[in-house]
Amino acid sequence: MPDWSTIYQHLDEKGVRLVAGGTPTPVSGGDISAAWRLATDDGELFIKTGPLSAAQMFAAEAEGLSEIANTGTIRVPQVIASGTAETAVFLALEWLDLERADAPVERRFGEQLAQMHHATMKRHGWHRDNTIGLTPQHNTWSDDWVEFFREHRLAFQFRLAAENGFTGELQERGAQLLKRLPVYFEGVQPAASLLHGDLWGGNWGCSGGNPVIFDPAVYFGDRETDLAMTRLFGGFGVAFYDAYESSWPFQGGYRERQHLYQLYHVLNHLNLFGSGYIGRAFRLIDELL
Repeated sequence: MPDWSTIYQHLDEKGVRLVAGGTPTPVSGGDISAAWRLATDDGELFIKTGPLSAAQMFAAEAEGLSEIANTGTIRVPQVIASGTAETAVFLALEWLDLERADAPVERRFGEQLAQMHHATMKRHGWHRDNTIGLTPQHNTWSDDWVEFFREHRLAFQFRLAAENGFTGELQERGAQLLKRLPVYFEGVQPAASLLHGDLWGGNWGCSGGNPVIFDPAVYFGDRETDLAMTRLFGGFGVAFYDAYESSWPFQGGYRERQHLYQLYHVLNHLNLFGSGYIGRAFRLIDELL
């Protein structure tokens, strides 16, 4: 259990006052951290808590949410406070009541995501590393997207897979793919767009009739990576894709690169959750080769 008196002190320093007699209530919050609902005079908060080892992960999430919020394009939960509470770390966000998204909301989501992707940098990466799930995600700045994606995304995941015992054919075919990587980008120079980084169906919703995204793994890179992730596990409708492509059409070769970008997340799931993902990894590699 976190030291709630310390968390209350952090909130008090931010001018947040608790409702008299209010206590934190556990809520579902995923596998990585505990989650709580807490009533204050200014509304309810969503509070994530975790071990001290998660300090950098929580800090990177808070910065990622702020990075997205600063674009003024798509809603994210407001960061209220974060810090250390004795043997735990915490992140306090505004509470959002999520609703079912209809086609107009999905259209706005597609348009707003395209607008967010127009926030660009000259180089690919980010000023700090973060995590994708519990896996480290290295964001060292690079002028070359192909080099960045090869070294800091695919090659890193293949090395982790070898450490986890997935050697042999996976590594051999992975090496072939890494050598062929430039082929998928002939005539294409992706802009370094601000990315959510982990945009699956569980990391977006609707609140107050507007789309909202959360739990980011932010960095600047090819916008197609976010779209590829949306197609990996489902949760996004036709209206979303039509609105995005109307706002910013894809470049040639997108379908092949989609498999490439999905492979990064499938390899990460292989490393996090085990051999249940090995077949899907091989299918993607086979399609690419």
